[in-house]
Amino acid sequence: MAITQNIGTRRKWVTAVLWTVQVLMAAFFVFAAAPKLLGDPAAVQMYDTIGAGQWFRYLTGVCELAGAIGLLIPRLAGLAASGLAAVMVGATLTNLFLLPGMAPYAIQTVALGVIFVVIAYARRAQIRALVPARRAQKSE
Repeated sequence: MAITQNIGTRRKWVTAVLWTVQVLMAAFFVFAAAPKLLGDPAAVQMYDTIGAGQWFRYLTGVCELAGAIGLLIPRLAGLAASGLAAVMVGATLTNLFLLPGMAPYAIQTVALGVIFVVIAYARRAQIRALVPARRAQKSE
């Protein structure tokens, strides 16, 4: 009986920590998306330097904002974390190869990517649950 209670307590603690991290990451990415979507001059200049065009600034901002919102929706949290991990791969490569002097920021984007991979792994059951639901929709 004590083992069962210990497992239940541990599971509740892990869930609480996971949700806390998700809420913090969601807040962080709302604030990261805002300058991109609102046309902050520094963001505009950065995307000019990247050379992909301003449409890419909007795309990045929308992906970050959608990921932030998705982290707060239980059913979508794992998928959102997976998407944000992919965004962090792109951000890391951009910092390393396209933005002069930004290579040290690659450490931050790698760390964020690792956090998102951990969240996605912890929410893998929710990610898997989305696949059968999608197949059922196609057959209707």
